Amino acid sequence: MQTRVAVMGIVVENTDSVERLNTLLHEYGSYIIGRMGIPYRARNINIVSIAIDAPQDVISALSGKIGNLDGISVKTAYSNVQNDE
Repeated sequence: MQTRVAVMGIVVENTDSVERLNTLLHEYGSYIIGRMGIPYRARNINIVSIAIDAPQDVISALSGKIGNLDGISVKTAYSNVQNDE
């Protein structure tokens, strides 16, 4: 199975959706390389970055599910690094 390395940038504007976001990240935890969260108190938002190594369809599915959460936006940047597992 071919996997790709990607980075997801997530901006959380609605803290009511954080529990669902964390649930999704836990479900995909086996693919996640690392995670960093930064509370930006001056703007009352949270910024989360996720490094992930997964098949293209898994990355797209996670990004889509996160993007559907109320008050959360996500953008994904893909590397050209691929791995055939």
